[in-house]
Amino acid sequence: MRREHIFAARQKLLDRLPVTAEILRGSLLQRTIRNHARSCAKCASGEGHQLTVLTVSYPGGHTQQFSLRRERIAEVRRWLRNYQELKEAIEAICEIKPRASASARGTIEAQEQAP
Repeated sequence: MRREHIFAARQKLLDRLPVTAEILRGSLLQRTIRNHARSCAKCASGEGHQLTVLTVSYPGGHTQQFSLRRERIAEVRRWLRNYQELKEAIEAICEIKPRASASARGTIEAQEQAP
């Protein structure tokens, strides 16, 4: 791949990056909460209450869960998707970078070898 094409491909990937202020790492999980109150009929019947939580893992095996209100779920999903898109774009850019460096070195070496 020619150097200009490599840099154009890299720039195209950079232009597709999501807004980095709206990223979030973690996973959304559905949980059922039971027995939160003795007088709750749903809990007494065993049905429980559905709850969406954001689970985030930290170094050292520490995991934290955050309960989400229904109106925030779509926003959190978008932020999680932005994180995944950013991560994939960074990987793609990192794959292009060595080719760009090799292409640049080849150009420099060719210029040095010219009479």
